[in-house]
Amino acid sequence: MKAMILAAGRGERLRPLTDHTPKPLLPVGGRPLIGHHLAALAAAGFDEVVINVAYRGDQIRAALGDGRAQGLPIRYSVEQPGALDTGGGVRNALAMLGEAPFALISADVFTDFDYARLAGVSGDGAHVVLVDNPAHHVDGDFGLDAHGRLVEAPPRRTYAGIGVYAPALFRAVEAQRFPLVQVIRQAMAGGRASGQHHAGRWIDVGRPSALAAAREAAGD
Repeated sequence: MKAMILAAGRGERLRPLTDHTPKPLLPVGGRPLIGHHLAALAAAGFDEVVINVAYRGDQIRAALGDGRAQGLPIRYSVEQPGALDTGGGVRNALAMLGEAPFALISADVFTDFDYARLAGVSGDGAHVVLVDNPAHHVDGDFGLDAHGRLVEAPPRRTYAGIGVYAPALFRAVEAQRFPLVQVIRQAMAGGRASGQHHAGRWIDVGRPSALAAAREAAGD
């Protein structure tokens, strides 16, 4: 399975740290934040990663190179900052991702989720990882029914920024710029959305306090 890491964001809430360093390269536990994802993907047996870049994308490409140092090949989908949003960024990279379902991961999270848990996911829909609601998002996003299907019902948990998606979901959207949640809700409407719960470590590194928590968890 291929994976795509979303790394094109500006990181506004982490300014001034992100004024000169893109958020995926902020150090956590002796390596860049995105490096934890790459190491975990390599350990889980993924064979290629596509990373979309926009804000200070040249720095990310220079830091990670072709992926040999990380143990798996890396390709880059280069965007203009703010042009595509999350869903549009994936649609723009479909030629690199191929026809099979792929894992999609936000570079913004720090987690101990085992990406090998995604290896058996297939089909023509969306499969998302949910976590317990953090303090800044107490209402959550989606629920899971008794069959593991994604539903708009409580108890709601928070989307972890990790999932597996069929390329056709993005091809079906005509717009160039659109959010990922649009694709998830379309899959739900068609009965093609499932999920799983991760009860382990998960930190959304979107604020200075969250970055400090991630660094503490990593032993910094």
